[in-house]
Amino acid sequence: MTLDVSVDDGVAVPAALKRRLVTEIGRMVRAAARTDGQPDFEVALRLTTDAEIKALNRDYRAKNKPTDVLAFAQREGPGGGLHPRLLGDIVISVETARRQATRGLAAELLHLASHGLCHLLGYDHNDDAEERVMNARATALRVEGARRGRINPA
Repeated sequence: MTLDVSVDDGVAVPAALKRRLVTEIGRMVRAAARTDGQPDFEVALRLTTDAEIKALNRDYRAKNKPTDVLAFAQREGPGGGLHPRLLGDIVISVETARRQATRGLAAELLHLASHGLCHLLGYDHNDDAEERVMNARATALRVEGARRGRINPA
């Protein structure tokens, strides 16, 4: 399992929080690989600002506003099957996560990471039925991520 975490300039994430994210998101990625029958996956996580995620949202989704999380799947589209280990990139706006957080920033970032990871795995939420399935998978991933951890996965 490879998890590359980058934090953009202007984003304040304490080192202890980054370590917890690496540990728990790493567990999520390993759990996803096991469920998918893969030996491992490669995922990149980028923690960024509202301004940067707004630009990405505008350029890739034609929505000129910030959002909380974007996922860029590498298993889709032309050439998507060439590297089955390479899942893709998850980009999270820490500013938006802070505003949305009701159980603390760490829990919100893990929630958003599990949501993005589900998109990389091919889940979507175009209707209520898809959303229920995706939310159940995201919850299962957070439970696996929090295993032996200190963050409430709910």
